[in-house]
Parts: sequence; structure tokens; C-alpha cells
Amino acid sequence: MFARLVRESFVRNPRRKVLTAAALVVGMAVATATLTVALEVGDRLAREFRSLGANLIVTPESDTLPLEIGGVDYRPVDEGAYLSEADLGKLKTIFWRHNILGFTPFLDVPTIAAGMRTTMVGTWYEHEVPVPDGTSFETGLKATHPSWQIEGRWFRDGADEVVVGAALAARNPDAFAIGKTIQVTQSEPSDAARALVITGIATTGDSEDNAILVPLSFAQQYSGHPGQFRQLFVSALTKPADALANRDPKSLTPTEYDRWFCSPYISSISYQIRQVIPGVDVRAIRKVADSEGKILSHVSTLLWIVTLAALIAAALAVAATSATTVIERRGEIGIMKAIGATNAMVAGLFLAEQLMLAVVGGAIGFLFGAGLARILGASVFGTPAAPRVVLLPVALGIAALVALIGSLIPLRRAARFDPAPILRGE
Repeated sequence: MFARLVRESFVRNPRRKVLTAAALVVGMAVATATLTVALEVGDRLAREFRSLGANLIVTPESDTLPLEIGGVDYRPVDEGAYLSEADLGKLKTIFWRHNILGFTPFLDVPTIAAGMRTTMVGTWYEHEVPVPDGTSFETGLKATHPSWQIEGRWFRDGADEVVVGAALAARNPDAFAIGKTIQVTQSEPSDAARALVITGIATTGDSEDNAILVPLSFAQQYSGHPGQFRQLFVSALTKPADALANRDPKSLTPTEYDRWFCSPYISSISYQIRQVIPGVDVRAIRKVADSEGKILSHVSTLLWIVTLAALIAAALAVAATSATTVIERRGEIGIMKAIGATNAMVAGLFLAEQLMLAVVGGAIGFLFGAGLARILGASVFGTPAAPRVVLLPVALGIAALVALIGSLIPLRRAARFDPAPILRGE
């Protein structure tokens, strides 16, 4: 009998049911699209932010402070601490190893190039690093400093080639021209000068504009520190910091520690780097990390606000159609109560109708939302967002909740109907 009443209701009042379902379809489509984008926005934006450069810098814990004048480090070559190049593969063994997108070592050496005192920066542009598990990982400036621009080409790994910073090249364009050979030496006059061929002019927007960049192996041999470097820039995918991220790991309970360790915070990744490479100081490059966290938080907040607004609008639409339906079926409700139907039975009849509409509207809204998410992903990130089937039960659940909330006030009004005046036509 109950099922028959529900079926007859759909047959006799299709227009109201279509309006309710349409409201749920629109609400669930917007909610599904924004939730799909919200689930991907962290990784998507984090990868986009990697074009800003590395967000972590690793240095020896006991290193001395640099003595820089005019962008030139005047520390003696033998002063300060160094790190071992052989340890770099361990970075791809930490818990969040897949979030390590790249790393590049730097070895700064005071030098004289073409008669001008400057800094030689030994580094990698493209280099394969062996990983302890037997694989290899290609990394270098291409991964950690993608914003650096080059006129000409980068040096080849292991070759006697050099890339000159744009500011340094501008000071002596005749000596620092692409294709020219320059002599580098640690003191002048010297018989130990080395010849390097200029392959490119680099614009970095940093101190390297006043330096010369060479393969790391050349700088190591030139400075007498084979297999060593002084700084390491790491590009890692991270999530915005929250209250847990900023706490001292020693103060965390075991449960909190597991959650902190298993979250890609910049602090937890730094901690894991210190575990595999002891004796290092790992610091976040704040101008990059802070910008990422603020933008990610603002975008995520905006998406959640849009989702909430869509759900509220859907609930209001459901409430309006439900209220109209209750008024139109006032006589039917009066007859049901007169023959013994309880308020619970009347409410159950209307709620069953709303839940059926929620299932249909939620499923259709999910399909439309998946398509909308692909369009949003393609327009904002350049690649369409992949549909997430896991959101289907979420969409159905939210649709049911919206339908129930929208029906509460009309059902409360229906519960107060007195059958006697209704049957008398009052």
C-alpha cells in the first residue's frame, strides 16, 4: 500500500517532482565539479608552483657563514663544511620520496675569470643520480630552477664548458660571448689557468647572474673537493601548513606523530631528509613556501564556499517545491489522517518521495558534475580533471541530506494539519 501511494504521487504530480529533481541535479553538478577540482587543486597548484623553483635548501649543520661582497663569496675554498654527493640518492628513499621532484647541489668557488673576480658555481643541469634500490633519478637545474632562462645552451655534464650569468656578461660582452674561450684561475698571476668554452648566457634573477656556472665535477676538481658540494636545493610537493605541521615532533603523541609523519608537510619532509642525511640543516625557502601555502588555502576555501552555496541553493529550492506540494496535497493529508494515518506515516510518505528524487537527481548531477570538472580542469590547469567514482556515493549522500533538510519545514507544517477542518473544506 505504501509503495502504491508513493507511485501514485509521482504519476499525479510529475511537475513538482521534476522541479525538485532539477534543483538537486544542478546542486549536485556544481558540488561534484568543485569537489573534484578541490581534491586535485593541491597537487595541481603545487606542481605549478614548482616553476617558482626549489622550496627547500640543505646545508651542512656546521658550515660557516658566507662572506659575500658584491655577490662574490670571499671565503677560502678550504673553509667551511661540505656534504657528500654519494648521499644524494638517499633522498629518493624517504617516506615521501615520490614528492621529491628534483634536487640540485651547488658548490661555490671563488675564482678569476677573464681577469674579473667572480664566483664559480658548480652544479648540474641534467644528471642521473643512482638510488640505493638500484634505480636512477634524473635531476638538476632543469627540475629545480625551471624559471632560469638561457641564451645558447647549457653546459654538458663533465665537459669543460661554462654558462655565464647575464649581469657578468653585460660587464664585459667581448670576453663573455657565446663561443668564446675564457681562462679561469684561483689567483692571478697563475700558471694553473683552465680554459672553458662559453655555451650560453643565463638569466636567473638571483646572485648567479654575477657568476659563472660550470658542471659540478669540474668545480669539485678545480677546488680540490671531489665528490662534495656545499648547498642542495630541493623541490618537493607539499601541502599547506596547519597547526599540526608547526609543532615540534618531540611534543607529539604517537598518534599525532604518525599523522604528522604521513602528511607531506614541508616540516615532515625536512625531518625525513635529516634522517637519511645526518649532519645537515634543512630550511624552507620562505618566499616560495609561504606563497604556496597562502594561495592553496585561499583557493581551497573558495571552492568549499562555492560548494556550500550550491548546496544551500538546492536545499532552498527543494524546500520551496516541498512546501507547495504539501499545500496542494492538503486534502489528501487530511483524508489519510482521518482514516488513522499517523504523523510518522505521512512524513514517511513524503520522505520516501524525496529520497527517490535525491537518488535520481544525485546520480544525474554527478554525471553532469564530472563533465563540468573536466571543463574547469582544462581551462584552469590545462588538463581535464579525471572523474572520481568515489564521489558518487558522496554525491548521493549529500543529495539525500539536502532533500531531507529542505523537506523538514514543510513536513512539520503537514504534521500540524487537523483533518476535521480540512474535510469540512475550511
